[in-house]
Amino acid sequence: MLYLLSAGIVASRSLHPPGNPGMNEALIPILLNPAAGRGRAGRRAESIVRIMQSCGIQSSLVMSEGVGDLERLASEFAASGAKQIVVAGGDGSIHEAVNGILKVRGNTALGIIPIGTGNDFAKASATPLDWKEAAFTLATRLRDGASQRTIDAGRMNDRFFANGVGIGFDAKINRIAMKYKWPIGDLVYLFAVFEGMWDGVITPNVEMTFDNARHVGPITLANISNGPWVGGMFHIAPMARIDDGHLDLVYAKPVTRRRVLALLPKLIKGTHIGSPDICTERIRTFKLVADAPVPSHLDGEAQPLQRLFEIEILDQALTLL
Repeated sequence: MLYLLSAGIVASRSLHPPGNPGMNEALIPILLNPAAGRGRAGRRAESIVRIMQSCGIQSSLVMSEGVGDLERLASEFAASGAKQIVVAGGDGSIHEAVNGILKVRGNTALGIIPIGTGNDFAKASATPLDWKEAAFTLATRLRDGASQRTIDAGRMNDRFFANGVGIGFDAKINRIAMKYKWPIGDLVYLFAVFEGMWDGVITPNVEMTFDNARHVGPITLANISNGPWVGGMFHIAPMARIDDGHLDLVYAKPVTRRRVLALLPKLIKGTHIGSPDICTERIRTFKLVADAPVPSHLDGEAQPLQRLFEIEILDQALTLL
């Protein structure tokens, strides 16, 4: 069962579905994924509501039950005309909320309280990484009517993204990291790199076209970034900005296990740019066709294996609180 918590009172969400006139329209919906951050988000739900209340913000907290539920909720709220939605969770929760808002072409502004593992989008949007500070900062901005910020988003095939797309080896690493349940934060991605190298570094043959350029041949990975971070600790595209009207393509030529190990410290610090096996381009459109289905992720969310990737930037498509 989904639960709605508002003003310290718990009630079945079915009593007040999005768009129901019985819901107090002044309440700001907080969509929370209780599984985010290896379960930390669920334990912090009531504290978030209290922080909001301490700043005079009345909110309704709706918890998702599983994958796709938060996207559905965001879509329902946006379609019903909600002006503001807050998401408490990790990059996956933000990904779902962005898809929920953009697929109905809503103008709903999004606020975030990061309680995830990597929190890549929080870093990209200069949101405090401490969840208490983020909640208090957001509540204060809402109370004071602070100006909102518009940023770019992207679309890959029929899905939207806020932070970026990974194709190839980094997507394989992401899949491995998702199976770890250890409460060790960003380090899960580092362990996943070592596990991923054990059975080899994948190098699919691809044809990439981006703006007016073309590349044909094997690659280790292609990352199309709106924000600069991936996997929490990897500064994959230090030049990327979420509001500059461009995506940043970073792709790696075929590399060995030894070369991956040598590049790891540079990837963490963002000093890999300029290395002979790393190529970068500022782009607005991108297409990749692989000779066989390859792994990919959107905002850290694993996608089905596929061969065709068509990507474009959506200028100023998303509003942040």
